[in-house]
Amino acid sequence: MSYKIAIDGPSSAGKSTIAKMLAKDLGYIYIDTGAMYRAIAYYLIENNIDYNDENKINEVLDKIDVSLDYDKDNNLIVYLNGKDISNKIRTAEVGEAASVSSQFIKVREKLVALQRKLAEEKSCCMDGRDIASNVLPNANLKIYLTATVECRAKRRYLEEKEKGIDTTIEKVTEDIKTRDYRDTHREHNPLVKVKDAVEIDSSEMSAEEVVDYIMSRFF
Repeated sequence: MSYKIAIDGPSSAGKSTIAKMLAKDLGYIYIDTGAMYRAIAYYLIENNIDYNDENKINEVLDKIDVSLDYDKDNNLIVYLNGKDISNKIRTAEVGEAASVSSQFIKVREKLVALQRKLAEEKSCCMDGRDIASNVLPNANLKIYLTATVECRAKRRYLEEKEKGIDTTIEKVTEDIKTRDYRDTHREHNPLVKVKDAVEIDSSEMSAEEVVDYIMSRFF
């Protein structure tokens, strides 16, 4: 039987970092659901498809094949129609397109089916917005990772500056707030904290401290 860890939480709370570190420490696979939604968003952008148009997106979904693999160091590789796009999906533009297009039910159904299949095959750490509430409701461990808006905006701002992206802390803060509202108010599978999830506020914690806390308490 595979062991499943579900990590939910708002944007830039550190979910992917924590999930990846936990997976490495435990010898599990890491399933980055956000990368899968970004892969679809990347396809839409590259093919000049309006990511706000649900009907147009539904028309092309059958043409989109998303798959995940891992290199020898357990680093995630994201494939779109057989092509490695791992280094092309982390831009703000792709993130915005993913945030919008991931609201649509057909997009979610397509990727949730793949996410569940991956989780059945191997023990995993999976992060996203609706993992405990929808994708893996029977996960062995459910974590809700959060942080203040100010903390998350600072993290995102520093990440974008490191990538050479011209932005401001004010713009990043507004983007975070917009995404929070969208994630918690979308019609299909919004971001929620399930009753049996352990909430961890990472505002004053490093990624290493969060992982140490989880490992010492649950493993």
